[in-house]
This record gives sequence, C-alpha cells and structure tokens, in this order.
Amino acid sequence: MKLRLVISCFSLMICLLSPAQKTPAPFVNGDRVVFAGNSITEAGFYETYIWLYYITHFPERKITVFNGGTGGDVVRQIYLRMDSDLLAKKPTVLSVSFGMNDSRYFEYWMHKDKTDSVRKDAIDTSYKWFEKMRDKVNAYPGIKKIMMASSPYDETVKNGKDPFWGKFKTMEGIVAFQKEAAIKNNWPYVDLFYPMTGINLKGQQTDTAFTITGPDRIHPGNAGHLVMAYLFLKAQGLASKPIADVLIDAGNRKVVHADNATISVVNKITKGISFKYLAKSLPFPIDSMARVFLNPQKQYEALNVIPFIKEFDEELLTVKSLDANKNYNLKMDGAVIKTFTGAELNNGVNLAVLSNTPQYRQAKQIMELQLKRKDLEDKIRAYYWINYDYLYNKGWFLQDSQAITDSIMAEAKKNPFINGKKDAYMETHEKSQRAAIQEQMDDMTDEMYRLAKPVVHIITIEKID
Repeated sequence: MKLRLVISCFSLMICLLSPAQKTPAPFVNGDRVVFAGNSITEAGFYETYIWLYYITHFPERKITVFNGGTGGDVVRQIYLRMDSDLLAKKPTVLSVSFGMNDSRYFEYWMHKDKTDSVRKDAIDTSYKWFEKMRDKVNAYPGIKKIMMASSPYDETVKNGKDPFWGKFKTMEGIVAFQKEAAIKNNWPYVDLFYPMTGINLKGQQTDTAFTITGPDRIHPGNAGHLVMAYLFLKAQGLASKPIADVLIDAGNRKVVHADNATISVVNKITKGISFKYLAKSLPFPIDSMARVFLNPQKQYEALNVIPFIKEFDEELLTVKSLDANKNYNLKMDGAVIKTFTGAELNNGVNLAVLSNTPQYRQAKQIMELQLKRKDLEDKIRAYYWINYDYLYNKGWFLQDSQAITDSIMAEAKKNPFINGKKDAYMETHEKSQRAAIQEQMDDMTDEMYRLAKPVVHIITIEKID
C-alpha cells in the first residue's frame, strides 16, 4: 500500500508540473546533439539508442549525436569542460544532466547524524555551479538547451547491500531546482528521475530485488538505458509514429491506406496477393547483449516495463478479406518470413518484431556499425576523462609529452580507474590520433545513413493448402 501511494504521488506530481514545462522539440536535419553528463552518459547507450531511433525512423533527417559524458562529473566539472570539450563539438543542441554525483555518497555513512546538513551543502553547491554553467551556455543563444533530470539512485531495491540512506532525497532537491531553472530559463525539460523511480517501485512490489538501474543502485544497464531513451523520445512527442501502417483489401486488391509507406502493383496470384512494399522507416533492432560493465541487464528486458514496441516500433500490415480459418505464408522477396492465420492478417501483424525480415536485417546492420562507432568514441571519452580527472590538477591539461604518458602509466599501477582507461589514452593522446579516429567515426556516420535508405520489397501473402 505504501509503495502504491508513493507511485501515485509521483504520477500526480508529474501531471501537475507538466503544463509549466517546455518539452524538447524533435531534432532536425543537420543537428549536432551533445549529451553532457557523468558516467551514465559516458557509458554511451541511452544517447546511442536515441540516435538509432532517429536513423531508422527518419533516414532522410541526418543528425549527429555526440557523447559528452565524463565519469564522476558533478555540475562543476561540466562547467569547467564546457569550452574545451562540449562547446568545442559545435552543438546545435546541448542536453545537460547531473545530480547522481552532486548528491554525494559516503557522506551519508560518515555523517549519519548530519544528513540534513550534508543534503543542504550538496544542493547548494550544485546550484552554485549550475548558475555558472547556465550563464555560460545562455551566452550562446543559437544553441538549443535541454535540461534532463538524472536517472534515480535506487534506494529501495533489496540486494543485500546497504544504500546511502538519504541520497535519494538529496537528488530530489537537485531535480527540483533543475525543473524550476528549466522553466525560468525557458529550457525544455526531460524527467528521467520520477518515471524510472516509479518503474522501480512498481517492480519491487512483487520482486524486492527488481531494479531498472543496477546492482550498484547507480548505473543503469542496457535495459535502463532503453528506458531513458524511451522517456526522452516520448518527451519529444515522437510516440505513436509508425514505421509503416498498411491496410490492403485482398478481395478487390485495393490499398485502403498506407501511412509512411508506398504500396504499388497489387497483383492477384493463384492463392493470394503480391505487391511492392516501400516503408519509409526501418524497425528498431532490439539488442540481446549485456554491454554495461558489471550490469547483467539486456536491452530487451526493458520491454517488460515500457510500451516501447507499441509506441515506437510498429510496422503494421493488415490484409482483409482472407479466410480466417486458413493459414497463409507471408513472404518477402521470395523468402518465407512467417506463417499467419487469415484471422491474424485480418487483424494486423507487426512486422517490426520479426527479426528475419530484410528490413530488420538492414536495421541490424546499422546497429552493429553504430556500436563500432561507439567503441571509437569511447576512446575519445577516455582521453577527456584522464585529462579532466587526472591531468587537470597537475597542470598538464590537454598537453602531451613523454613525461605525461610516463606519469599516467605509473599512476595506472595503483589507480584502477586510470588503469581501465590508459590503453585508450595511449591511442588518443596525440592530436593526429584523435583526428584519425574522428574521421573514421564520420565515415561510419555517413555509412549508417546510406544503409538506412528505404528499399522496395515484394510481399506475397499465399494460402497454404
């Protein structure tokens, strides 16, 4: 009962505040979108999923999405790297997210009797540096800004590990000023914090170990990142825009409607019909790998808690006037995709969930290439992480010398964070190396959009004797 009440309160709060909030507009052709944040952003998946949706759904709308995350960042560090990292990418859109690290960690264990003062200092410090960051980016009126509230710290999951009691409430204080600041500055606002908290609490009603974040209560896995992408795309008003929605009356070979698709040459064959099919978008390929470090979540697990397929991944084909009690092969380009009953085809089937269609395989190619591009971008992010988290305070910021690389290699022997990034740094510390990697990434971006070009297929609906 208590959890239901909390969820109801979250839902009511969201509904009450929504009218005052400006929502982000969909990205347009030519946009350069930078997502600034901490390690959750540096992981690179929610922004990758957002971009993959745009590539597959709007292949004619070429945008570029940049990872602007650095692990461990608080808003102060986002402010400090604004010029040399984030603005240097020449964004047309800048999305800023912070709060997880700003709200602190071990202080809740070390000062259990002073939680209120820890909270006040954390929120005040975060707000002070936010004001500096706000003034910095508001000096660029040509850049569209988005405030995105952090994914939550899961304080309620039962996983055998003690949480930092009080951290969630501190994050609420940061989210509150983010929301208020977005309204005052006329920035669009995207809320990840409360919707994801609601998902956690709902799941924990029946499974106390359920979480859409992860074992450490902080870093979402691939499922959590798909939820984040879903919430962002939904805030942009992109839900319920079908990949294609086609209705054909097989009895008179008539195309009743074709939304976001072109149907031509509907032919009657001996046991059914055949037609040319051109969908103007592609399905969103669902990944089955766990890709976030120390988090076993797989992307498809998010489909249990969000209506992503219904709202963002429907390629509907409805064929009327078929014998409801007979079976029909649905073929594409001569290959059998699946057998359906006439009743199923009369009611409509979602081609987007069939992984053996040529258009799904086309989208899968894009996803695989995008993941390779992400691997390259991860190396660039490692370069910036070492610069901001290690070299900055040593007076070696964005410099390159043998003494610097020797220092990094020596530090890596005792610092596991640097040890995990030292190899990527060695591949990127020279300017020419970074330029070559960026050129590879640009070529991959061009190739992803080339691969996304819509293709005509022949669909055959054939009765099985």
